[in-house]
Amino acid sequence: MTTPASQFLGVLMLDTRFPRPPGDIGNEETFRRHGIPVRYQVIEGASPRRIVQDADPALLQPFVDAALRLVGEGAAMITTSCGFLASYQEALSRAVPVPVVTSSLLACRNFAHPGIVTFDAASLGTTILQAASVPASTPVQGLQPGCELHRRILNNEDRLDLAQAGLDVVDAAQRLVRLSASVEDIVLECTNMPPYRDAVAQATGRRVHDIETLVVARWRQGAGMNKV
Repeated sequence: MTTPASQFLGVLMLDTRFPRPPGDIGNEETFRRHGIPVRYQVIEGASPRRIVQDADPALLQPFVDAALRLVGEGAAMITTSCGFLASYQEALSRAVPVPVVTSSLLACRNFAHPGIVTFDAASLGTTILQAASVPASTPVQGLQPGCELHRRILNNEDRLDLAQAGLDVVDAAQRLVRLSASVEDIVLECTNMPPYRDAVAQATGRRVHDIETLVVARWRQGAGMNKV
């Protein structure tokens, strides 16, 4: 099933300023290279810290309002720029009449032996994992707190060493498979991690999935499908 040419992917964006290379959900080229038109809506005040570590409930309604606005403009699917927004999956899906893919974590249920690489393991609690129907036994490994990618994003800084960021993600993935050798499919929770997908796959020998691979697959199934 295909979508009309006038429809687009709507992305609910955190209020950020750090660099976003191709592959990052905030870079238009990430989806345009797949032939998917995209439109962004920034939720003012939704900083990475407020979403990831504070889990501020006051931000839910602004996200719902932004999703409704995008759908009103022609969005055929809604996604978000933070995997922790899996906690909003049910509320957003109820609010809009189009498919909602809040997080790559939704992909975990599709794999027999998944493992998660997350931006912040200490903040990825059971509430978020359950909201995404992640199997209870799924191992999770996070970035090292204070590493380049973790520090720059959490503090919403305007610079990022992309090479070091890639090494940070690979390091977390290698720790994941070293501690949980049964993992066959790695899911990158963070929407800033897709630029490093190939490096993770090469370093671990596992299949690697993220928000880009999930959204593209769902879009190709047809944005008019039943909701996620």
